[in-house]
Amino acid sequence: MYSFMGGGLFCAWVGTILLVVATATDHWMQYRLSGAFAHQGLWRYCLGGKCYLQTESIAYWNATRAFMILSALCATSGIVMGILAFAQQPTFSRFSRPFSAGIIFFTSTLFVLLALAIYTGVTVSFLGRRFGDWRFSWSYILGWVALLMTFFAGIFYMCAYRMHECRRLSTPR
Repeated sequence: MYSFMGGGLFCAWVGTILLVVATATDHWMQYRLSGAFAHQGLWRYCLGGKCYLQTESIAYWNATRAFMILSALCATSGIVMGILAFAQQPTFSRFSRPFSAGIIFFTSTLFVLLALAIYTGVTVSFLGRRFGDWRFSWSYILGWVALLMTFFAGIFYMCAYRMHECRRLSTPR
């Protein structure tokens, strides 16, 4: 049980760090504009070495930002719950901390999936036509890796919960 929780905690730490880095950096998309390289993120865009805040309130950026922030908050609270799962008292069985941590990590995975799906859909359908020579960049890819890490953190914590439940139900009373 503790090895699953340790693996889940490792995936959770890595996933949360990647979520924060992906959300904060401005390399979600790279493109050429008037012969110069440019890149943009959720908060800024950079042209010719100068960066500017994105002041337009465009719905898909706001939705992507909100879901990425919610995902990072869920992952952080999942880490707290995962750490507390190591100290769970066996007499307190109504509220399983490994199960709760797993659910929180799956919620974080759902939020980052929504954020990336919204960003991908709008970028491919709208911005892809606007900029001929464009590609997704490393911040965007970190978001997908963070999705995998939070998903596997949830899987590990669910395995720890199932192992604990099977052991608890098999012991004679």
